[in-house]
Amino acid sequence: MVQNQESFPFCENCAFQINAIFRHLSKDESDRLNFIKAFRTFKKGTILYKEGSRISGFYCINKGLIKVYKTGPDGKEQIIRFAKPGDIIAYRSVLSNEPACTTAKVLEDCRVCFLPSDILPQLISSNSVFALELVKLICQELGEANSYITDIAQKTVRERLAEVLLKLVNDFGLTENKTLRISLTREELANIVGTATESVIRLLSEFKSDGLIELSGRKIIILDIKGLEKISNFSH
Repeated sequence: MVQNQESFPFCENCAFQINAIFRHLSKDESDRLNFIKAFRTFKKGTILYKEGSRISGFYCINKGLIKVYKTGPDGKEQIIRFAKPGDIIAYRSVLSNEPACTTAKVLEDCRVCFLPSDILPQLISSNSVFALELVKLICQELGEANSYITDIAQKTVRERLAEVLLKLVNDFGLTENKTLRISLTREELANIVGTATESVIRLLSEFKSDGLIELSGRKIIILDIKGLEKISNFSH
């Protein structure tokens, strides 16, 4: 598909606008990315890749929201992260030359750039600043995974739900009326927290009764951040 110049995201501009890791590339490296990448648009509900599949490249998110998750033996999803503009996904499978360890599903209509596998090791080899920033990104994601394992082992479901709500505030922000800018189903919230959907529904009702939040369909209005922080021991 031919993209017009207005809609096509040129790396040298896009990377700085959405704070992507590619802002650390030289002009020549950005030009090369523009030449080899495939710019694609996907509708809500589209699966970009599936766990266990072989993938030939990785993605940089330009617009929209993508859910990255693993599937347990019982078919239940465990949400790993939400990829938003500026994020890259599937790069670890590219680096390790292994099948995809997660599945990626579009939650909001998105625009992404698909980059072939061989470009990543080339950039790591030629650009030390880019390589260091990529290592930092991997360490950050590893730290988040370690924190999640600790939370599962040491925190109650109530504490974990409060922490998840605060993390969503931190990652996506609130509207003027204090509504979370990301809208998730109760099942998706449960899949982040690591519990049954029924438990999340019950706890959200308790949080509402306690004056911590207000509910409007799938939308969650945050009324008392300090109260949620007290429950969760959350730190930014």
